[in-house]
Amino acid sequence: MPGDDGLPYPRPPRDRIAELIARYLGPVRRAGQSALPKGPNIDNSTAMRAAGFRGPERIELDGGSIQVRTEDDVVASVFSLSNASPHLFGGRLPEFEADLRGLLGPAAADGLFAERMRGAALDVWR
Repeated sequence: MPGDDGLPYPRPPRDRIAELIARYLGPVRRAGQSALPKGPNIDNSTAMRAAGFRGPERIELDGGSIQVRTEDDVVASVFSLSNASPHLFGGRLPEFEADLRGLLGPAAADGLFAERMRGAALDVWR
């Protein structure tokens, strides 16, 4: 079954994956050994200026390319997130991975997913 938005395969069910992570780790987003109750702080301009940097110079990177991913690729992408690092699951890691794969299996009959890459911006401080 093709995905939406002209994708050749279904998108990974990212919302359901986020719900699964929250079911295991709780509703407060984690980052490494810390908790981020208000979410990540994305405005660091005050600290950068106080440290003597000038800027930022923003570089925009185009998105739009389509990436095809296997179930293993999606699992690896989940474990690469700071809020879902394997160590956070402790002894429940095998159970979480089994539930994650149980979620992914029915979402893509042939085991392939596709995602359209978003654009990104890079702020350079000097």
